[in-house]
Amino acid sequence: MSTPHRGGVVLAAVLLSTLMFPLAITGASVALPAVQAELGGGPTALQWVVNSYNACFAAFLVCAGSVADAIGRRRVYAAGILLFCASGLLCLFANDIAALNLLRAVGGVGAAAAVAGGSAMVAAAFEGPARARAFGLIGTVLGAGTAFGPAVGGLLADTLGWRAAFASPAAVAGLVLLLVPLLPALRGTGRPVDWPGAILFTSALVTLIAALVEGPERGLPVMLAGLVVSAVLMGAFALVERRRRDPLVDLALLANRRFVAYALAAAAFMAVLVPLLVYLPSYLIAVVGLGAAQAGLWLLMLTGPTLFLPTLGAELAARLPHAVVVVGALALCGAGSAGLLVLGPDVTPWALLLPFLLVATGVGLTNGTIDGMAMGVVRVEQTGVAAGVFNATRITVETVALACVGAVLAALTGGRLAGEGFTDAFHVVALALAGVAALAVAGVLVLGGRREAEAEKSPFS
Repeated sequence: MSTPHRGGVVLAAVLLSTLMFPLAITGASVALPAVQAELGGGPTALQWVVNSYNACFAAFLVCAGSVADAIGRRRVYAAGILLFCASGLLCLFANDIAALNLLRAVGGVGAAAAVAGGSAMVAAAFEGPARARAFGLIGTVLGAGTAFGPAVGGLLADTLGWRAAFASPAAVAGLVLLLVPLLPALRGTGRPVDWPGAILFTSALVTLIAALVEGPERGLPVMLAGLVVSAVLMGAFALVERRRRDPLVDLALLANRRFVAYALAAAAFMAVLVPLLVYLPSYLIAVVGLGAAQAGLWLLMLTGPTLFLPTLGAELAARLPHAVVVVGALALCGAGSAGLLVLGPDVTPWALLLPFLLVATGVGLTNGTIDGMAMGVVRVEQTGVAAGVFNATRITVETVALACVGAVLAALTGGRLAGEGFTDAFHVVALALAGVAALAVAGVLVLGGRREAEAEKSPFS
């Protein structure tokens, strides 16, 4: 156990690094129109600006925790921060879209290593109520980064150019690097890393994302081939995991129906919110005619409320069956997504206020709370592994949803994200996201079970 001073340094470093990861997604999304104007590239290349980062983040997050346990948490954390910092600063000098996308992929790998190493260091530095408070602060900072990322990114893009939206999170990472020598040097446990499982999972996810992103441009046969290869790799991953003594993912957790229900519900919230945060700025800039900073300010209606609602969500979870809270929040998200049918060239912020608030309320009420629900239905000795599976599920589904939305927009607009075609395509996406929320509602009711949900003892009471 580290000293209180060391614990404070660990928390300060991890809070700073936590702030930069959502900025790297939501802040960069506002800069996409300016990136296209300077570097060129079609919708497929632009999708990779976001998806290369997210895909590598999701794929490597699954194995980064095992690597951190094996060789040391500080070492993995420092390597991740260094990768993230270097890739972001090099974006200042990217002269073509391919180079930018490669740098974004490297940044995603760095983010995964930093998140895994940072979470492990916080868990080791604190215990009991102090640990709960520390992770609560991390959740708050993560929410703040998500909430204000579009506004900050838009302001930077308008005042300093689009490259600043990519370099600013890297500057924060540079500050974190100054704190690394002060962090406790925790030795690795020597636990073996499941390399076959890590390689298969990473390959399956990257192949799936590539098929979805490249499919509209390269044709249906290529997309179907990629989907088949991804399915085969994922099947091989499941077989390998069943036979490993120290598997990357404990598949036994999938037999816990309520855990699966909450994991899928948490993923559905992000599958609705994050594609809107990534692609709405391009719509507001290209069709409505807003500047990048103004588009970011409009999106505060979608992100701002998520900062203030988790406390209310925890109170509701303490008084109501968990399934009721989750299903109600999903229904709000779905209704808000369907409400985006009001989008059009002449849309006003007042017209978007209600649908934005509905989505924000659904996400905000369950932000953090649903994590506690999921951990409350597994055995105490499973909570560490369960947390890894839960977060991996959430970010993997989020990444797939991003790729699917981008593919739909590219296919329906013929590669031209502008004009009436963009509006019609976004209407289709809005209804599809509402459908995702509806499917998640059905999943929670079927997997969670009404009687089981009503019998749960709240972890918040």
